[in-house]
Formats: sequence, C-alpha cells, structure tokens
Amino acid sequence: MSESARILVIDDDENIRKGLTMILESKGYAVDLATNGAEAIRKSRERFYNVSLIDIRLPDMDGVELLRTMREGVPKMVKIIITGYPCQENAIKAVNDGADAYIIKPVKTEELLSLIDKHLKNQQDERRYTEQKVTEYIETRAREQEARLERT
Repeated sequence: MSESARILVIDDDENIRKGLTMILESKGYAVDLATNGAEAIRKSRERFYNVSLIDIRLPDMDGVELLRTMREGVPKMVKIIITGYPCQENAIKAVNDGADAYIIKPVKTEELLSLIDKHLKNQQDERRYTEQKVTEYIETRAREQEARLERT
C-alpha cells in the first residue's frame, strides 16, 4: 500500500497491546490502541482503520458484540478476532457475525502478519475494482450524453 495501513488493536491486556504494537509497527503499520469496546467504537467512528484486532473478552462487552457493532459502522474494515479461549462455538459465532478471521493466543507472529497482509491485499484489490467500475460507469454515461447531444 502506498501509505501505512492503520490497525486498531482492541485488548484489555496491556502486555498483549504492547506486544502487538511492537510487532505491527516493526512492519510499518500505524497502530492505535483501545482497552475496551466503547473506546474501540469511538475510535473507529473518528478515523478509518484498515484492520482491527479484537479480543473476544473485553471488560465492557463481548468481542463478538463489538464485532457486530463495528460491522455495521465500518463494514470495509477487516475484523480479526483474537482469543485465548478457543472453542468451536466462539469461532462459528464470530465468523457468522462478520469476523474476517479468527486467531488463537498466543499469537504466532508470522501467522498474524501473513493473515493481515492477505486481508490488506484483498482490501486493496477490492478498492481498485470499485474504482475501475466507477470509472467505467462515468465513461459510459459521458458517451451516452455525447450521443444524446449529437442527436439533438
């Protein structure tokens, strides 16, 4: 990406936040932090993040509840659930509620970075595709208008 991707890390554990920040910043990502769901919602309304890393257990709400709220408010943001409490029920619930991925603590650095890179590439490809379709639409409409003007 031409500019640094923005990542919001949402976790109530300071050590997790610090560790993820060090990993992500070392790869050139701009990192912002939230310690709970309310703070994450506020921050995601104030600025765009390409990716959010959401802990499944937060002090003020369940991570899946936050996921649902963020899905409605910022649908283009990639949302990755991170949990230290893995179970099939949580994974299914998270994916059904819009998680783009589900990863288990302790996080394996290369796995996380690979996952983020994959989703950022998909996000960038989708943006390019949308821009291409908008350009095609505008060009088509311009030709239609020219043809109309020629007929009159």
